[in-house]
Amino acid sequence: MNKKLITGVVFILASLSLQAQSGLGFCQGNSGDPIFEEDFGQGTENGPALTSEVTTYEFVNQAPQDGQYTISNNLMQLGSFHNASDHTGNANGKALIVNASDDPSSESGLFYQIPINGLCINNSYEFSAFLMNVYDTGNGVCSGIEIPVNVKFQIWDETDTNILAEGNTGDIYGTNSPVWEQFALTFTTPPGQNSVILKMINNGIGGCGNDLAIDDIVFKSCGDFTEIVNENGVTSLQICEGETVNKLTLEANPDFSVYDTHSYQWQSSADGENWTSIPGETDNQLIISEVNETQFFRSLVAEDPMNINNTSCNSISTTFEVEKIDFIDPVSLGEVFICDGVVREVAVEADSSIRVDWYDSENGGNLLAEDTFDYEPENNGTFYAEATTVEGNCTNPDRVAIEYAVYETPELFDETLEICEGESISLSEDYSHVDYLWSTGEISRSIVVDSAGVYTLELTTGDNCVVSKEFRIETIPSPIIANISKTDNALVIKTTFEGDFSYSIDGFSFQSEPVFNNLEGGLYTVYVRENNGCGVVTEEFLYIDVPKFFTPNADFQNDTFKIGGDAHFDTFKILIFDRYGKVLIRGNKAPFEWDGTYNGKNLPSDDYWYQIKLNDKVYTGNISLIR
Repeated sequence: MNKKLITGVVFILASLSLQAQSGLGFCQGNSGDPIFEEDFGQGTENGPALTSEVTTYEFVNQAPQDGQYTISNNLMQLGSFHNASDHTGNANGKALIVNASDDPSSESGLFYQIPINGLCINNSYEFSAFLMNVYDTGNGVCSGIEIPVNVKFQIWDETDTNILAEGNTGDIYGTNSPVWEQFALTFTTPPGQNSVILKMINNGIGGCGNDLAIDDIVFKSCGDFTEIVNENGVTSLQICEGETVNKLTLEANPDFSVYDTHSYQWQSSADGENWTSIPGETDNQLIISEVNETQFFRSLVAEDPMNINNTSCNSISTTFEVEKIDFIDPVSLGEVFICDGVVREVAVEADSSIRVDWYDSENGGNLLAEDTFDYEPENNGTFYAEATTVEGNCTNPDRVAIEYAVYETPELFDETLEICEGESISLSEDYSHVDYLWSTGEISRSIVVDSAGVYTLELTTGDNCVVSKEFRIETIPSPIIANISKTDNALVIKTTFEGDFSYSIDGFSFQSEPVFNNLEGGLYTVYVRENNGCGVVTEEFLYIDVPKFFTPNADFQNDTFKIGGDAHFDTFKILIFDRYGKVLIRGNKAPFEWDGTYNGKNLPSDDYWYQIKLNDKVYTGNISLIR
């Protein structure tokens, strides 16, 4: 198919669609109360059937086929229908469910008609209904040959011979989810016509997809759009609790879209639902001397004053609401009495309908915080929450008082203390008017402890505030000498554990290092002292000093070979050899001294070897004789 032909077809289809929907439309002004309503009732059982005067279709209890209908609270009467409720969603609310007839004639397509009597001549009306194509396209039953719903709304005269108005909905195709859509037809009764017949006709033939539901059919009068405003041109007013509006002037402003002339009857209501006519108020203006409560005002409007109270002929203006905004009292979350060091706010219960400001006085005073439901005071005192409604901006003059107090408590700090092993220490705090409780169970101001550990003290004030501290006790043991040795030319002291120790070999002069160098041989008393006063230990050590050389040259410096400290041993023996193993000298008594001679003759410079036995220990080595 060429592009020109396609374009022509699209244009023709669009034109037909616009023509099909011509005539339908809603009342552009204000409507009156419904003259006729049909919502098909409520219940869990299908039906009841409509009379033959209402429909030409056949009633069935369920699963209507072509040319049949049912009335049910569930639209899913066939597997291809939407699983949905009526338009309003009311519990068990029903709707009329129609399966289009396979006969395309208008008589077979007429599925609903109803007469309406007692109308006014030359008056506008609106006929409306909610429709749904109940075919669920998600199940794919129609396989691309779906026939759309297309409904014609008609108004006939009372003789059912002359059509007064009509309009088509246009094609309503199935959807994958239920969609209710409202359609309406407006018309004006001609002279001498006070009764009409409402009709709905299915334009399409039966088949897959042409299945519909109808709900909430309404027929009502249609009049001007009449708006109620006050002297400032606004359509509503809010007042705060306790406030009074004096001389409220309201005015009805019609738009002359339907009526040429206007008659009025003002009405008032306390709830916006139940209305009462105000005697004598029939002008387009209403003056209310005083309003201090929620009130609603509107006006019935008709072209002829004789029809002002006739629901079949009048319309109803917009509603002017005077809304009284009641003050809201903030709900306190309680007085706040806390112990020093605890952070907490004064607060009221969060409420989205108000905002809260905080003050330091019941009236006036200083603004402390804005638009917050809690406030953290810096000082003790009473603080006041003031509520202002979000809607209407009404400030409650009665502020909510909340007392806030912080109790003073002793300031305690943890301590770490050291004691010498085997000693004791007194732990204490000195506060009056408090109760003491130690982790040992004692309740005195002080306790004495003699072992390492953590001791906790709790103080409870007269305001029941509890503070605590820890005493961490560490014991310092006395030093223990593990070993004393001669290493090279030094006396070296080792302890069993490290500590804050100092060392001495005379009991007077102490040093931090456990090493003493260049000592003469002899018997020494070694001292190890704990520097915090936790004890001194001593041990004797015989320091043997065997020289490495001697120089018998009569200069009084190292002229003889002698062993420092040998006199302190019970058993002493020494042998001196030359390099060939010849014994040159022996000794069995200390102190021992050798001048470097053999049989009265000086031995030459050379290395000589020795074997020394001190008690049960033997020392060997060599010594150099230097001349």
